[in-house]
Amino acid sequence: MANGGVLVTGATGFVGSAICRALHDKCSVRGVARHSANAALLESVQLVPGELSADFDWSAALAGIERVVHCAARVHVMNEASFDPLAEFRRVNVAGTMQLASQAAAAGVKRFIFLSSIKVNGEQTQIGWPFTADQAPNPGDPYGVSKMEAEEGLRTLGRETGMEVVIIRPPLIYGPGVKANFLTMMRVLSRGIPLPLGAVIENKRSLVALDNLVDLVVTCLEHPAAANQTFLVSDGESLSTAALLKRMAVALGRPARLIPVPVSWLRFGARLLGKPGVAQRLCDSLEIDIRKTQELLGWVPPISVNEGLRRAVSK
Repeated sequence: MANGGVLVTGATGFVGSAICRALHDKCSVRGVARHSANAALLESVQLVPGELSADFDWSAALAGIERVVHCAARVHVMNEASFDPLAEFRRVNVAGTMQLASQAAAAGVKRFIFLSSIKVNGEQTQIGWPFTADQAPNPGDPYGVSKMEAEEGLRTLGRETGMEVVIIRPPLIYGPGVKANFLTMMRVLSRGIPLPLGAVIENKRSLVALDNLVDLVVTCLEHPAAANQTFLVSDGESLSTAALLKRMAVALGRPARLIPVPVSWLRFGARLLGKPGVAQRLCDSLEIDIRKTQELLGWVPPISVNEGLRRAVSK
């Protein structure tokens, strides 16, 4: 890898810390974090403070940096408390990202990798019609809108300054240290609690193991064909919700107790509880076509879904 340093934002987060660990013996790595709670995990990485805002001065963090991997973001919030969620997402994910990227271009950064989201493509797919990297965006929530707008701003900046921009849109990311709904589901399965999802066998969901995502990021740091491209990433295998739960249970060494409740009942129950989005995530499809990523970069996910799940439950 080139001698120039790599700046990783969100360096103590789930994805950022894994990227830092993957890079520490390949190049000089500088991590940006608002808090240092996980700094002990990154002993070989120089940590500097940073704030995704429209007026933060990134000059110190960018000194000597050749490439940036931008992981930090205001993430999708399940229980949104903001009166104007879109404004909050734009403040961090758009204005904050563009402040960093503009200063990076001015500092001579050659390549800027932006961890976006599959939510830029949309919330769901029809069977047989997976999302592709170059189709028209169709975000369905404020988080997806903010990521789309950040992508648009970065592409414009890249054309104006010559800084190479690489955009990666992952779906749900799982791996050691995963939190939120994925962790909840693992805990339920590990305790042997029955789940009413045995009939959700017709949908197709794409996910990405943390190690697969990190491998693609490392590839995109140097690969000449990655410049100014948008890539989708997944494990290369899509599973129904029931099939995924069974695979998770195998990784946990526990039986999957899945009750075959009709999907229509699940949707009705979710609506009664005021949580239709939960039924959407469990019952609908979100399938990803990664052929562009594979063909343009010669990239293949290095680990399988089964191995990714095994690693996710091992810590």
